[in-house]
Amino acid sequence: MLFPEGIWRIQKKEKAVYLTFDDGPIPEVTPWVLDILDQYGIKATFFCVGDNVKRNPELFEEVKRRGHSVGNHTMNHLQGAHVTTRTYLRNVKEANDLIGSDLFRPPHGLLRWAQAKVLKEHFSLIMYDLVTRDYSKKLTGEDVVRNVRRFARKGSIIVFHDSLKAEKNMKYALPRAIQWLKDNGYNFERIAVL
Repeated sequence: MLFPEGIWRIQKKEKAVYLTFDDGPIPEVTPWVLDILDQYGIKATFFCVGDNVKRNPELFEEVKRRGHSVGNHTMNHLQGAHVTTRTYLRNVKEANDLIGSDLFRPPHGLLRWAQAKVLKEHFSLIMYDLVTRDYSKKLTGEDVVRNVRRFARKGSIIVFHDSLKAEKNMKYALPRAIQWLKDNGYNFERIAVL
C-alpha cells in the first residue's frame, strides 16, 4: 500500500462493495449516474471537486438529496505530490467549506506523507482497491467492465468517474458492472465516516 493511513478496502462480514465516483458533479454526466443508481436502488459515494460544487450547487444538493455520501476531492483536482503541503491543505479546506464532509480522497491517489498525516486528523482518507480506468482512452467500455469482473472482491472500494473524460466508457460500463456485481451476490453500500 502506498500509505497505511488510507482506507483501501472495507472489511465486513457481508459481501458488499462500495461504488465511488470522482471528479463531479457536472451537469453533463452526474444526473445520468444518479438516475442509473436510482434504477438499481444503489447508494454510492461521490468525491467532489470544489470548483464543480461551486459551479453546480443545485446538482451537489441533488446528490445528497438522493441519499448518497459526499467526500472532498480538493478544490481544483490538485495533486498533493506536486505542491507544498501548505498549498495543498489550503486547497482541501477551501473545498471542504463548500462540501462539508469527513471523507477525503486525493486526486490520482497522490499526496505527500506530511499532507496525509495532517489530513488524517480531520478526515477518513478513502482510497480504493479497484480503479475501473473508465477515463482511459486506451480502454473500451468492455475493458472497464472486465476490470470490475476481474478485480472486484468483498469489501472493494470501486472508482468510477462522473467526468467528461470518462463519460463514454463509464456510461457503457456502469450498468453492466452493477448488473454483474448483483448477479454475483454483491450488495452495495455507501461510505460513511470510518
